[in-house]
Amino acid sequence: MKQLVQKLLLSAVALAAVPTFVMAQPTAHYVPGVEGIKGASLPPPGVYLRDYNVFYFADRLNDNNGNEIAPANPKAFIYANVPRLLWITDQKVLGGSLGVDALLPLQYTSLKANTPGGPFDDSTFGIGDFFAEATLSWHKPQADFSLAYGIWTPTGDSSPNLTTRAGLGYWTHMLTAGATWYPDQDKKWSVSLLNRYEINHEKADTSITPGQAITMEWGIGYAVKKTMDVGLVGYCQFQTTSDSGAGAGNEKDQVIAVGPEISTVCPKLGVLVSLRYLCEVAAENRLQGNTVALTLTKRF
Repeated sequence: MKQLVQKLLLSAVALAAVPTFVMAQPTAHYVPGVEGIKGASLPPPGVYLRDYNVFYFADRLNDNNGNEIAPANPKAFIYANVPRLLWITDQKVLGGSLGVDALLPLQYTSLKANTPGGPFDDSTFGIGDFFAEATLSWHKPQADFSLAYGIWTPTGDSSPNLTTRAGLGYWTHMLTAGATWYPDQDKKWSVSLLNRYEINHEKADTSITPGQAITMEWGIGYAVKKTMDVGLVGYCQFQTTSDSGAGAGNEKDQVIAVGPEISTVCPKLGVLVSLRYLCEVAAENRLQGNTVALTLTKRF
């Protein structure tokens, strides 16, 4: 039980970066819930600054069957600010626009819990793991498509012990594929699915290699007017393989969440603003809580 609780608490503080897009998943760098309506659509050629603000609250810790571990009594709060610079070029590859982007998260984490070794109370603010990727994107009359390969680098402060530090301490390859479909000719309706798969290397100062993970983010939106979309969004994140190495456990974590989103353009500022709230309705071997994500996108 001690090993399980420590793994779960480590998962709580693993929010390292956004696409650390970085939530309560011990094996995944990517934070679920940072993309929603039209989340699989990349913008047209140009240079963009996208600023992610992710808030995560949780007071429940679940076991392998999704039942609450009552004695743990966790109180978790995580805030990550993640500036992401995107450049979608005019260069075409296989008919799609070639792009590159990078991000570096800033993260505050506060966690309190009861563990078999006694009360745990820690909070830190720090820089998370750096991420960079290359993308391809296509825009068809009734659909958008995107592919990407990126890598997370262990630049953030990390520790093999139970801490709230922002770095995860290992390299991760991330593969991305997604599509947004517009069912009607006026493109008022949109249905989007974005998939990310992560393959991890061994964690520094340990002999443990975290298992692989898949994240799926979806969104169903409707354009109430030209500059505003509303809809329902959600995410699923699953650990697909067990951790490996000396001392690794067999537990796999997963989480499912759903909630509303509103997205609008501020014409005077030229900024796209997206706000979503997601309630985690099921979780195993990790925290179960709520995610609030505010995203600002500016084209230069």
